[in-house]
Amino acid sequence: MRAGLATTHIVIHIGERAERPDLVTRDPKEVFAWLFDEHARPIRSYLAGRVGADVADDLVAETFLIALRRRSTYDPEQATVRSWLYGIATNLLRNHVRREERGFRLTAKAGAAEPTVENHDTLVADRVDAAARMRTLSAAMAKLTEQDRDVLLLTSWAGLEPAEVAEALGIPASTVRSRLHRLRTRLQTLLMNSAKDAAR
Repeated sequence: MRAGLATTHIVIHIGERAERPDLVTRDPKEVFAWLFDEHARPIRSYLAGRVGADVADDLVAETFLIALRRRSTYDPEQATVRSWLYGIATNLLRNHVRREERGFRLTAKAGAAEPTVENHDTLVADRVDAAARMRTLSAAMAKLTEQDRDVLLLTSWAGLEPAEVAEALGIPASTVRSRLHRLRTRLQTLLMNSAKDAAR
């Protein structure tokens, strides 16, 4: 009950500045309890989609520890607190990029090694088609640069708007929008070509 009251107390005092709170002059315990309640779940969901639940739990904890230690570096004029936290989480996630790339490559190789099932059963055909799409996407994701992958997944998995992705990654919003357009076009083309090849 006390925790709920504390959260309400913070929201009332932060008021309209909830998206860009003052992290320096307020009581760190109260502010970060509120921040964790507001942002930990979606950040964990985003991280879990990238590296799995176990690693995500560790990364979420580390994200908020770093945020607490570096609260004096947060500038409300430059970014929302949500973007700032996703930026920290994404930087931590980059420590796991090699493992992620290896996973994409293994998925692509494992799928390529599977024999094509010659069966007219609809369920089997759907599974083969899904496996082919996964191989195509996995191979494409493995070839993306770190920043391209982050832009794509912060948008599609975390649900951040291009402006928020720009704040999180420290790049211009126009760069995010152009990368998203290029990446989506590229992936759609790959999937269309894959579907055409499968139909032959």
